[in-house]
Amino acid sequence: MAVRVLQGDVITPDGVMEDGLVVIEDGVIQEVAPAGAYAPTDVFADSYLAPGFIDLHIHGMAGADVMDGSVASLERIAKRLWAHGVTGFLPTTVTHSLEVTKRALAAVCAYMEQQTANPVGQARVLGVHLEGPWIHPKAKGAQNEAYIRLPDVRVAAEVLAAAGGQVRIVSMAPEVDGALPVIRWLVEQGVTVSIAHTTATYEQAEAAIAAGAAHVTHCFNAMTGLHHRQPGVVGAALLADGVYAELIADGFHVHPAAMQLLIRVKGRDGVMLVSDAIMAADMPDGEYQLGDLPVTVRDGRATLADGTLAGSTLTLDQAVRNLVARCGVPLWDAVYMAATTPARAIGLGHCKGRIAPGYDADLVVLDRGLRPRATWLAGV
Repeated sequence: MAVRVLQGDVITPDGVMEDGLVVIEDGVIQEVAPAGAYAPTDVFADSYLAPGFIDLHIHGMAGADVMDGSVASLERIAKRLWAHGVTGFLPTTVTHSLEVTKRALAAVCAYMEQQTANPVGQARVLGVHLEGPWIHPKAKGAQNEAYIRLPDVRVAAEVLAAAGGQVRIVSMAPEVDGALPVIRWLVEQGVTVSIAHTTATYEQAEAAIAAGAAHVTHCFNAMTGLHHRQPGVVGAALLADGVYAELIADGFHVHPAAMQLLIRVKGRDGVMLVSDAIMAADMPDGEYQLGDLPVTVRDGRATLADGTLAGSTLTLDQAVRNLVARCGVPLWDAVYMAATTPARAIGLGHCKGRIAPGYDADLVVLDRGLRPRATWLAGV
């Protein structure tokens, strides 16, 4: 592959290098240098060069749903994510029957097999995120209660096998019967366990963390909140070092002050931006579905008939813009939480999520309004 030299304002973990150069060869970043060190092949004036965003929690987009069990649906999602600067993602399931879940996982495996040959114009699937079915009915959110089941190692093994070893994250409630043994077993298999859709107390959350849970799904939402006498899951997440917290920064799920609190306490290394997007993302207001549940979108807000929030219509580039504009987060920190932290959370922090020598050349070019102009995957 020919050497490419991109010129623009490079977003680093510590700030912005104005008129920086990113040297790419064979899909890998070779050097980050000041302007003048090399002749650029691609000049992006008045633009930022940022690491490609990584979305670890997304159910659908552009009219397509992961639970469709269709390679075509995954391809549609991947193409639209590319337009929003996302270079990697985890297709995320919802609580459903074992049969439908297996069909969705088979489609992900099939898509992953073909994506190596066709990387251009599509975000890369980095694995699977299972949200449910091992959740608590009283904190189900927009999950179908009919399919909620108790955790069981045998069933967990069956699901992981159906995913061909591609499950990266399992979101589950740690307080339900049988949860802790399943958490320990999943961690032994190299799967990240995330606390989610839960009524757990602070003490129960601590027990889950001690068993190996290292992640909290859409922090603040569908879990016990922070109270001064009952710190809940949120309190455990805030205090636990090494536990990552997802944040849906759409302005509907979490108040900007709560976003700032989470970021100040855990720091950018402990918080990752996720979209939790459904098929209505990048689509007009109207009627949609999440799994087999009907969803109505009005003014970008997705809800069930009873008003329960049902995922989001958010994209990660919008989440970055929201953090900068509404929470006063420095641009490089917002980008870090959309790219670097997610990469680290799934064990890819050594090769993705940064613009640095030796890292994959996955980048997004952002204009001054922080809107994507171009997306690069492996230098293409």
